[in-house]
Amino acid sequence: MTTRMPQVLGSATLETMTTAQNRAVLDDAEERALRSAPAPVEEAPSSDEGWNEPDETTGSYALEARGALRRVAGLSTELADVTEVEYRQLRLERVVLVGVWTEGTQADADRSLAELAALAETAGSQVLEAVSQRRDKPDAGTYVGSGKAVEIRDIVAAAGADTVICDGELTPGQLNALEKILKVKVVDRTALILDIFAQHASSREGKAQVELAQMQYMLPRLRGWGESLSRQAGGRVAGGGGIGTRGPGETKIETDRRRIRARVSKLRREIAGMATARATQRSARGRNAVPSVAIAGYTNAGKSSLLNRLTGAGVLVENALFATLDPTVRRAQSPDGREYTLTDTVGFVRHLPHQLVDAFRSTLEEVAAADMLLHVVDGSDPDPLGQIDAVHVVLREIDAAAVPELIVVNKVDAMSEEDVLTLRRALPGAVWVSARTGAGIEQLREIVAARLPHPDVEVDVLVPYDRGDLVARVHRDGEVLKETHEAGGTRLSARVDGALAAALGGFAAPVA
Repeated sequence: MTTRMPQVLGSATLETMTTAQNRAVLDDAEERALRSAPAPVEEAPSSDEGWNEPDETTGSYALEARGALRRVAGLSTELADVTEVEYRQLRLERVVLVGVWTEGTQADADRSLAELAALAETAGSQVLEAVSQRRDKPDAGTYVGSGKAVEIRDIVAAAGADTVICDGELTPGQLNALEKILKVKVVDRTALILDIFAQHASSREGKAQVELAQMQYMLPRLRGWGESLSRQAGGRVAGGGGIGTRGPGETKIETDRRRIRARVSKLRREIAGMATARATQRSARGRNAVPSVAIAGYTNAGKSSLLNRLTGAGVLVENALFATLDPTVRRAQSPDGREYTLTDTVGFVRHLPHQLVDAFRSTLEEVAAADMLLHVVDGSDPDPLGQIDAVHVVLREIDAAAVPELIVVNKVDAMSEEDVLTLRRALPGAVWVSARTGAGIEQLREIVAARLPHPDVEVDVLVPYDRGDLVARVHRDGEVLKETHEAGGTRLSARVDGALAAALGGFAAPVA
């Protein structure tokens, strides 16, 4: 059985680019950048003054503890079944995780590395080791410092790893310098998330958005030194430069950048066209006065499971990060019979790459344009409040912070009583549900119905029995206050929107 083996993105590799043509364009640039990377910057000695004093945020640290790499236990992963590899069509890379802890507590640093391990697993990797280092800021040259980079090289060699994943976004210089020291591929958090998105994108819009984000990430990382900065890619041949490829005197790096910029411009035009179609769909729902509810939240919080519970949509549910990328819009009905739409959106994560936020802006506009936001939180996560803060950061970036929000704590069946009591104090207005068992779903439906925007026109009409279509519209799009059946037809007291009120204008009920 032959399987395709996508790899996680490296410092200048293009393995996750979506077209073979784009990979071929930049292979030479990658090889030159890795071969001619600058020597790693030596870590400058720093003063220890004040570091041994207790601190409210980070606590007290001994000099030996601050100067050593800390092995993080419990993050290694093993295959449960080899058939899973064939099913996912992935080559499992053997990886070592590296984190630099600059703020927060030790528990925060461990949670961040645990999330990185989950991301690596989702991308198809096997985590062998995880190490973290306490620093006031990442080293400008090698992220961890040249001395620690040598220590990590020994750990990588002993574990037999072929990839190192850093828990942060590295500069091109840091990536190249680390690869030169470690002798294996180096990947940062941003490239890892982009790779996961590339694997999970299925629709035309999703693939275009992911490719755009990858191009934006790659463009500043096309770096060259020495001969690659001065060598002309074509020069003047037979009285002219390369037709349609480069001008006279243009270097190969410049050609690569120009082609990427051209591809980025084309992708932006395509995505803009798709955004127009999506806006047209939203405006049609608006004209029909159908309220919209968006489901947002941290990745793997159970958003798709909740959508299935509320609507029976049958959306893919998988215990994996970013399993759902393409938004799904389904109709739902409130207990009083009103219809509204539920939109499942892409999950968020801490430090979501800004390239993805920019590329997926047209998709995330579904959240900003909604009448109400269901913010789903994984109650069983060790840090649910941290997840809420991370989601709020992204909501502010897409101008959705003003949308009325209802926090829905999911997976209560996996929570202890103590965790429930603690979180209830922190989130007094939240709704507590389990999408798996169905607990709390009916209460959620009632709260959503009560908070949906209400039609603003009150009518009292007598609709003839041969106009049952209007009665059905009132039940579907309006809010029925009272309904009786009389000799002349169905008498309705209801709240409706302006368009439906106009359609009912000729059926005003006689005054009793």
